[in-house]
Amino acid sequence: MLSALLALIGAVVYGSADFLGGLAARRLRSIVVTAVAAVAGLAGLGLVQPLVGGRWTTGDVGWGVVGGLISVVGIALLYACLAIGPMSILSPLTAVVSAVAPMLWGLLVKGDALKPVGYAGLAVALVAVVLVGFIPGERIVRPHARGLAMATGAGLAIGAFLIVIDQTSVDSGLVPLVVSRATSGIVTVAVVAVLALLALRRGRPARSVLEPGGARVGATPSGRADLEHAAAGVDASAQRRPRGAAWWWAVGCGIADAAANVLMLLALRAGDLAIVSALTALYPAGTILLAAVVLRERVARVQWVGLALALTAGGMLAVA
Repeated sequence: MLSALLALIGAVVYGSADFLGGLAARRLRSIVVTAVAAVAGLAGLGLVQPLVGGRWTTGDVGWGVVGGLISVVGIALLYACLAIGPMSILSPLTAVVSAVAPMLWGLLVKGDALKPVGYAGLAVALVAVVLVGFIPGERIVRPHARGLAMATGAGLAIGAFLIVIDQTSVDSGLVPLVVSRATSGIVTVAVVAVLALLALRRGRPARSVLEPGGARVGATPSGRADLEHAAAGVDASAQRRPRGAAWWWAVGCGIADAAANVLMLLALRAGDLAIVSALTALYPAGTILLAAVVLRERVARVQWVGLALALTAGGMLAVA
């Protein structure tokens, strides 16, 4: 029961991080938001790690590095999805794959055994993932094979991160998460630095790398994003607005994403990978709820059904 509760709360926190990243991306370039979030999350984890404790072993550090690299791959594939579209199809596909991949690993490879109500709960959770990931108002068009491949890859990367973290030892504490976030932070900061150098070579100021462009969505260091509110194209008015608040949104995104990772880690160590993966994939629910409260957006009927099913699945898996 504790594992299911932690995973469900973690999903809401993941969605909150996505929402904050999306707000930041309205005034900052997407990759800049991701880099700032990675550094902020690393700082938060670095402050908490000494209090929690944990052994620094070669194996756990290695898994942390692998997890960080997988997250970077997921981020790249997510941005590729945005460039191809349509997100009305690719968004729920990414979420479903992110749940199914580690779920199958837990059931078939790791040997997670559930009660009958647990297997039914997994099925309900998958339906809920599709419904909460639904993007209302977007025209349904046939997706390209390349877009489907990118969305599947992004989902596999998110799911693989859970599998990798599940391999770490219990006495490692937050060490795998610290190493993972340091890895993704180094890569994303390096990408921003390269973009700044390229801007200088083209005769543009280095700060031009901060300007939002393309699909304005701030992917979290875990490879998730608020795809429902991703805006395409360059908004000239956004470039003229002060960026002070955007930096804080990006920092908040990183802290929330790191906190969600901690909840996910605790859930994995308290229960089954199959259950944690199914409930963690409900992260769009957090974005929906925050958008309703902060932006006063109307929640679509199909999303309400998804939220109700998410709670139902959480209850079923809690007794599994």
